[in-house]
Amino acid sequence: MASSDQGPGNQEQIQSLREALRQSPGNIPLRQHLADTLSQNGLGAEAEKEYREALALAPDNQDLKLGLARAFFQQGKNSHALVIVEDLVKHGTAPARAFLLHARLLAGIGEVEQAVAAYRRAVEKDSAVADTEFAGRLGINASEEKSEVVEGRVRNAWGEDDQTAVEQEIERPKIKFADVGGMDALKEEIRLKIIYPLTHPEMYRAYGKRMGGGILMYGPPGCGKTYLARATAGEIQAGFIAVGINDVLEMWIGNSERNLHALFEQARSNPPCVLFFDEVDALGASRADMRHHAGRQLINQFLAEMDGVKSSNEGVLILAATNAPWHLDSAFRRPGRFDRVLFVPPPDTTARAAVLRLICRGKPAEELDFDHLGKKTEGFSGADLKAVVDIAIESKLRQAMKEGVPRPLGTKDLLAAAATLKPTTKEWFAAARNYALYSNQGGVYDDVLAYLKLK
Repeated sequence: MASSDQGPGNQEQIQSLREALRQSPGNIPLRQHLADTLSQNGLGAEAEKEYREALALAPDNQDLKLGLARAFFQQGKNSHALVIVEDLVKHGTAPARAFLLHARLLAGIGEVEQAVAAYRRAVEKDSAVADTEFAGRLGINASEEKSEVVEGRVRNAWGEDDQTAVEQEIERPKIKFADVGGMDALKEEIRLKIIYPLTHPEMYRAYGKRMGGGILMYGPPGCGKTYLARATAGEIQAGFIAVGINDVLEMWIGNSERNLHALFEQARSNPPCVLFFDEVDALGASRADMRHHAGRQLINQFLAEMDGVKSSNEGVLILAATNAPWHLDSAFRRPGRFDRVLFVPPPDTTARAAVLRLICRGKPAEELDFDHLGKKTEGFSGADLKAVVDIAIESKLRQAMKEGVPRPLGTKDLLAAAATLKPTTKEWFAAARNYALYSNQGGVYDDVLAYLKLK
């Protein structure tokens, strides 16, 4: 995304154009000139507004459509930009700049071979749009001997002995379930699935149950899914590998799958090990929603790794968290994969009191009425409660700086801080309610309906 780089002259030019438009609001070339100028100065959001206004007057104008796509691209709204550009490049009359932008957008979602084709089309139409740095990244005209990336493909296929994938640090969490406020039902589910098979293996062998498998935790953000995953590893003194989107996704074809394989192999080599995928919906989005082959390939790789097609997952304990389970491919919920889907709600009154006790532990405080505070913070997530304590401490610090004497936190301080905040969970439940009511195949969202008292 471009940054704003307005000098005094640019500001004057933009102001002059705005003034001219006030006199002639229906002048399309003038409005386009303003939008182009804003875009060139890195003001994508303002440019977007002007392009939209101009398109309302001339909806079939290709230059305006391309300008709007560029404004989206500047702001990181790549899916919005792609919709417009894909429509533009269907027509042979599309300008070379449209094909170049198409190439950049395709490269951004891992469709590198298609990006190469789009870039070549752009240069064929107009050699002036050539970008040697971008072409180099795509491996255009690269040597098979000297370049790892050639024409959008990684030169060497990865295999079992591939050493180029970066390994993640294996943590050894010290926190345990005792450090997690509330969530008793969730803890018991995790004990049954993950902890007891380790501590009582003979019982599970008697019933023919293997150690392994996965648990998917979903719910509003800030309610302790990641913390609970770490506490699970700490409870069984297992290794813990936290996997984020950026640890897996790469631009080049095959690299994302290789990275995912390497992470599973690392966990298999260090049992028992908890492999935790945060925001797993970003890696396992529904294939039915996918427009591009590369994303589907990554999901297929993920499913194969979970099934242990080529390697046993014995001792690999897979936990994942998502705020949007409805975007996760349904194949992940089949037996042997994420066969336990657990709703992680905002903490209840008792749990909120417990969370506040943990957050306030070690902080200067008088006798706090945690039970009363728990009742007064209905709907607050764990992250919201931490914000309450942070705001109360900041208020105390301001008071201490004025008076020169530090004073302990009181119940009133925390109540005052809570009054300034609204629960961040409300927005999530507004979206979840619709999915729970109308897309609840197999009753996967029954817990959400029960929480909302709709069942």
